[in-house]
Amino acid sequence: MGRLYVTKVTAPEDYQLSCGLFNDTACLRIQLAGDWRAVTATGPEHFGKAALFFGPQSRRMPVSVTGSFTSLGLILRPGACLTLQGLHVREFVDRLVVTDAVKSPSAKILSNIDPDGSPEDWLQALENMVRRRIDQIDARHPDPVTSRFEELAFSNPNITVAQAARDCGVERRKLERMINRDFGMSPKQVLRRARALDMASHLRGVADRNEGDEIALRYYDESHLIHEFTELFGMSPRQFQSTPQPILTLALESRQARRLEALKRLQPGQDRPWA
Repeated sequence: MGRLYVTKVTAPEDYQLSCGLFNDTACLRIQLAGDWRAVTATGPEHFGKAALFFGPQSRRMPVSVTGSFTSLGLILRPGACLTLQGLHVREFVDRLVVTDAVKSPSAKILSNIDPDGSPEDWLQALENMVRRRIDQIDARHPDPVTSRFEELAFSNPNITVAQAARDCGVERRKLERMINRDFGMSPKQVLRRARALDMASHLRGVADRNEGDEIALRYYDESHLIHEFTELFGMSPRQFQSTPQPILTLALESRQARRLEALKRLQPGQDRPWA
């Protein structure tokens, strides 16, 4: 598991919030309230109360929600989907499906979540579901090479694929096969996405302030930044910074906390360096 989250927002019944999501991992999302829409690789999706499986995203996914909403979820680290459910995440990149399609009945998942419970109750129920699955199949840990590459993407997304392979102790071709299997895309794409997500976090004010210059210097020049960022986010860095994006900002903040914890620069529960 990566991280657990709960988001609960009260809004007028007819208020529509248009935003986006951009996650570097697959995740389980349980929508308890709200009228949700998303534009995915397979077309528009529309759903209310549901348990959904989101594959990792190669670019920003437009989403909107009307009215008050409650969402909780579980981030699945690279390799976890294969270990827990035998899923190949490359088949789900930029997609979402009801969990029935990935061998986890939505109704059963929802039955474990008491709508009147507290956020702590919901998160405990989610964690218990995963623990039961791990015990049921005696699940093994994701491959150490996958975990090491995830750490490299967090610490130095400008690393070359050849150097990453050396650091992981495998040949380049083997690394490419493993990363395609567990991340759903090539190592180069994973690193490029990590660089853009760190920049997006910096622009939204949810990255370590001491890293600002380093994050910016990962791009050769401003034109490189604008081109790459616009391709992945659908807008320029300036537009991104000036456009309110509460749902995406929460997702970016969660990723940065997970990143700093993975790099041993932040302890769980410790004040974040942007708070």
